[in-house]
Amino acid sequence: MPEELPHRPVLYEAVLEGLAPGPNGCYVDATVGAGGHARGILAASGPRGRLLGIDADPQAVVLARERLAAFGDRPTLVQGNFSQLVSIASARGFGKVDGILFDLGLSSMQLAAPERGFSFQQDGPLDMRFDPSSPTTAADLVNELEEGELADILRRYGQERQARRIARAIVGARSLHSTAQLAALIEGVVRRWERIHPATRTFQALRIAVNDELSVLSKALPQALDLLATGGRLAVISFHSLEDRIVKQFFEREARDCICSPDVPMCVCGHRARLSIITRHPIRPSEEEVAANPRSRSARLRIAARIKES
Repeated sequence: MPEELPHRPVLYEAVLEGLAPGPNGCYVDATVGAGGHARGILAASGPRGRLLGIDADPQAVVLARERLAAFGDRPTLVQGNFSQLVSIASARGFGKVDGILFDLGLSSMQLAAPERGFSFQQDGPLDMRFDPSSPTTAADLVNELEEGELADILRRYGQERQARRIARAIVGARSLHSTAQLAALIEGVVRRWERIHPATRTFQALRIAVNDELSVLSKALPQALDLLATGGRLAVISFHSLEDRIVKQFFEREARDCICSPDVPMCVCGHRARLSIITRHPIRPSEEEVAANPRSRSARLRIAARIKES
């Protein structure tokens, strides 16, 4: 079976090396996307390895099902949110597993679809929902939030230094319903100090808020740890510092026996380490990968292994 995909996923070799899938193992790809990483995991875990692939985007699940069809019934693909990781796995007969992957952020497929509203480079509706059945769109936030609430989202999730100025302009221009409208508005009020487009951080912030991404990640990581068998690997690819900070802090917390405040003279928390950190520093894409796929430049991969509690 050929190993190449039309679009090679970010940090493909590093993910496979880090997860170290073995023959007949059991794995979860919590963000299966187009199935790129899942395909590599299934190939390495043959002949009877199983994989549970989850994605909030129903279009991604359809595409992954097509691309993984050659593996027969070994992959189980589910449209759902990984904040419900344990219940989804349990309902599909997945108990303790040997590896779990989270590949966070947007896929090329989502960015390339104007009707999804993720990209400011193509005109489309201000949607930005991973799951089209979710109730809140980016248009709802842009047109309904108070100026202060909107500025807080842009500052917190987009780390946008001109959040208040952008929020004021948005409120003054209401109503806005297309990506082109919003991008043009931001270009008119924000000076281009950097190489990135002035709307980049605003679009990132709105997407994170629409999909509640940071909260969902914080809920999913402890579930992933509960789902891992002893020796199982947890791999997380993040694309911005807010996600990476959550992952880093979770790994560090779960790699310690005591998480009491330094002011407490003796341990009262009873916490025991359940992870061993494999990547003390995140793995970054090579120059060659970034040249081939510029969107990979901000990717960071962190890996840890489940250990038996002492």
